[in-house]
Amino acid sequence: MSLNTIIYEKFRNAFEHKCFSLTVIAYKSLLKENTIQLNWNENDISQELCEIIERNPKKLKYKITVSREHHLTKKNAKVKGFADKLPRIDFKMSSFKFRKEYKYFFEAKRLKENDSGLKRSYITDGIDRFTSKKYPSGCMLGYLLQGNVCRTVKSINLLLVKDKRSIETLIYKKNHLHKDYFESEHIVIGVLKHLIFDFTNLSN
Repeated sequence: MSLNTIIYEKFRNAFEHKCFSLTVIAYKSLLKENTIQLNWNENDISQELCEIIERNPKKLKYKITVSREHHLTKKNAKVKGFADKLPRIDFKMSSFKFRKEYKYFFEAKRLKENDSGLKRSYITDGIDRFTSKKYPSGCMLGYLLQGNVCRTVKSINLLLVKDKRSIETLIYKKNHLHKDYFESEHIVIGVLKHLIFDFTNLSN
């Protein structure tokens, strides 16, 4: 491994850690402020997260920018209306270092323990968009609005097993930034990271 590659990987890992830190701090602020409504759409929650990240002085210290509903470019033929059909990911963080832009993407999905449709969407409209490389490098955010984290993740895993994808199940990993952190292994992209944000104790 060349020195340049080592430096790149070291900065990329540090950048990812800062992105996680800003996002988790924003989540904890949302819990404290108690502004989230349990009937909100995922975009509503993502907007609140991004607004808190924007106000965080650490964002300036880290020299990170954040944008929500980021359009991803494709190499398809550009005909009238092509921009409206571009895939969008919930939000992007980026930073410049050594004349290179580093990007990290978050795809968010609502989750309820008793809603199999939302858990299926977490797989097909979330995980699968990373594994198919429709989305670039990043992680999944699960907004839990009803139920228990462990049981909800177990149900997602049962769906993956049912689909004969048992090697891709979410595995709990210890993480000092956030307690509900999981990883899944995928042949094409390697490790996909998951942050589950539990909003079930909000008083609304």
